[in-house]
Amino acid sequence: MDTRLFEILVCPLCKGPLAYDKKAQELICHADKLAYPIRDGIPVMLADEARQSVEGTPVPLEPSGPSDTPAK
Repeated sequence: MDTRLFEILVCPLCKGPLAYDKKAQELICHADKLAYPIRDGIPVMLADEARQSVEGTPVPLEPSGPSDTPAK
């Protein structure tokens, strides 16, 4: 991948920096614990295509709606 591309790519969810994992061919967002695949040299920057990079509580991929709990 072109290093100039890394300078402009950010996580589509949090707009934070991404780390490049050359061996796994992924761009990692440590804040959201997501790994975006690189296929045929092209980063796939879709949250639906990302995998959890760390086991544990999944990161919500879409903003959550109003709470179902009534206000007190």
